[in-house]
Amino acid sequence: MFSKACEYGIKAMIYIAQKSDEDGKVSLKEIAEKTDSPVAFTAKILQALSREGLLISTKGPTGGFVLAKSPSNMNLAQIVSAIDGDKVFVGCGLGLETCDNERPCPVHHKFAIVRDELTLMLNLTTLQELALGLKNGDSFLTR
Repeated sequence: MFSKACEYGIKAMIYIAQKSDEDGKVSLKEIAEKTDSPVAFTAKILQALSREGLLISTKGPTGGFVLAKSPSNMNLAQIVSAIDGDKVFVGCGLGLETCDNERPCPVHHKFAIVRDELTLMLNLTTLQELALGLKNGDSFLTR
């Protein structure tokens, strides 16, 4: 459903949101370790999220990443859009370049229902909600 970069980005943002109440900045190494993500790939993803205005990045020995705004004001749709674009929100279920009500693919109408539900869930799910589940032990980022 999501690209590997998007999966890593979502996990990283949830982890940073959880840590934002406690420590402030979170290092790249800590994020990669706690989300079981490759350091170099995670660095590229976090840079992209910073460019999109979702993270603030500070360089140097005391540097790290913090959320650009409150986790209650950030949702999964923003992260997905920043990394994967709008494909998950408007794309064809079979990956066709052109698929719409005029020229639908075989799964168009059924996939549209799933896509709309997914879009709703991504828009309504905040980082605060997910970070709280992580903090309470109700959910996990790694196996």
